[in-house]
Amino acid sequence: MASLSMFGFVALWSPYFLAFLLLVTWLYFMVVGPWRTRFTNEGPPTRKQKVYFVLGIVLLYVCQGSPIDLLGHLIFSAHMVQMAILNLLVPQLLILGIPNWLFERLLQIRPVKATVTFLTKPLVALVLFNGLFSLYHVPFVFDLVKSNALYHAVMTSMLFIAAWMMWWPLINKMTGWQSLTGLKKIGYIFADGVLLTPACALIIFAGKPLYATYYDPQMWMESLALCVPAGTLASLDLTGPEMFFSIPLLHDQQLGGILMKIIQEIVYGTMLFFVFMEWYRKEQEKEKEETVVSPQPSEL
Repeated sequence: MASLSMFGFVALWSPYFLAFLLLVTWLYFMVVGPWRTRFTNEGPPTRKQKVYFVLGIVLLYVCQGSPIDLLGHLIFSAHMVQMAILNLLVPQLLILGIPNWLFERLLQIRPVKATVTFLTKPLVALVLFNGLFSLYHVPFVFDLVKSNALYHAVMTSMLFIAAWMMWWPLINKMTGWQSLTGLKKIGYIFADGVLLTPACALIIFAGKPLYATYYDPQMWMESLALCVPAGTLASLDLTGPEMFFSIPLLHDQQLGGILMKIIQEIVYGTMLFFVFMEWYRKEQEKEKEETVVSPQPSEL
């Protein structure tokens, strides 16, 4: 088995992307800290919000800047783990970590508000995210995206934004933006899981490798060129994914689909639990209030 170290530090750890994320994190703490009074009279974010944001940034780096990003160009199963973390976990953490007043400031920009209002309508958000995810994993589209830097950047960015829009109706806490409540959230989560299933099923039950990115040596090298410096790549003697992963391509593909589905079920199941408990708690509080307000038989 070949070592990933042959690709060099830049390909493995993406120092420029790390520097960008460190800048974003610094700006976050400045805006919600010393600069906050320029924008709002609200208090600082809670410690929990800060932890959510930092954890979201860390996972974003793990997906897009650590060796997982390189592995995603080498083997399909790593790509699917990358997609799961990037789109099912990172947006949630960042939304939970950003204070409401900062979202409100951004949504004061009319084009932004109009776009977000439309894209976060529950039906639109569901179809947009799951449609883009399924489109991305159509073999022809996948191979095109993985072999062109511009297409790859556009598709990854669009899917990430769509993931934000998909999670927004479930977890945002802003007044006036609660488009889903109670049992509707539970139905939304179930629908989300159902819509993602066909793409995973196509990948898991295919009888042959679907993606030339991994079975065609030339396409595989073009994919690697998106994350490995040209000089480094030209100096390496590479043959294919079998250098780094011992299982057959078809099994790697099936493993990728299974991992995506497992991670999705864990994330959605956890969200379903918290949504149900929130709904149950509110129903209990509502019943207590009605009991207090309603006259007792002895009082009649």
